[in-house]
Amino acid sequence: MCMTHQWPLLLVGEGRNILFADAGVRGIVARIDWQQYVIEERSETLIADAGVRWSQLLPQLQVLGWAGLEFGIGIPGTLGAGLISNAGAHNRDLGQSLQWIDVLDARACNTGQYDVFVPLVERHYAREDLDLGYRHSRFRVHRATHIDTDGKLVFPSRQLIEPAEIVLRLALRLQRKYPHQIAALSHQYMQERQTQEPALPKTGPVFKDPTGSLAKDLIAQAGLGGKAIGNAKITEQNANYIANLGGATAQEILLLILMAHQHVLAQSGIDLLLNLEILGEWPVEQV
Repeated sequence: MCMTHQWPLLLVGEGRNILFADAGVRGIVARIDWQQYVIEERSETLIADAGVRWSQLLPQLQVLGWAGLEFGIGIPGTLGAGLISNAGAHNRDLGQSLQWIDVLDARACNTGQYDVFVPLVERHYAREDLDLGYRHSRFRVHRATHIDTDGKLVFPSRQLIEPAEIVLRLALRLQRKYPHQIAALSHQYMQERQTQEPALPKTGPVFKDPTGSLAKDLIAQAGLGGKAIGNAKITEQNANYIANLGGATAQEILLLILMAHQHVLAQSGIDLLLNLEILGEWPVEQV
């Protein structure tokens, strides 16, 4: 049942793909923390709760000799949140392994009628129902924040419950391999990731890669590698990440994001799309 108060409820995985304003978010923020999974050996299928973390799952699959998700080594956060953005690396993404998901449908709670109880409905979707693509699923369509040509944030309308379809569990295809084979590929992928990502605490990837280009290259070509505002810095190693040098504020990070967007737009005419969610109460001059 939906609650009848008007405090918004925001459900997140680990929040690794979200930049929260320094002033916080109006309402209640809750973390999806279901972390059980089972492996159906006959069908070679992993059925996992949305709160299962990549960092905990992958070493366990390796020991058991189950392959297919090694591309996720080093991806922070949870499987459920990863599906929302169709997370991936090394020319693979979560959607390529997905068979089906179960969600709790709370869309009827967002009608604005707060004086009635509305039942929540559990729904089952096949992969084909989710419009999965590069860093995209249909769950992101109405939730994305954009940056306009003037460098101002354009926020989507906020709802009582977000996301309105709450991922409960996922079914993912696996394959049998020897543990040492999985370990070797995982080690290779981790080494590749370490060459691409700064070791410092960081935000990113900030932008999606546009067709035919890499966001990190466009930002670097705009002369912004190493650019700092306060304790936040666009990293030289990968300009699509912003490092926290210690005590950086969300506003400092946001100013660098807006700067990168505007410089790339002016230099190359490419309107970079955010890969992050930007949420909360921001100073008026930023929005």
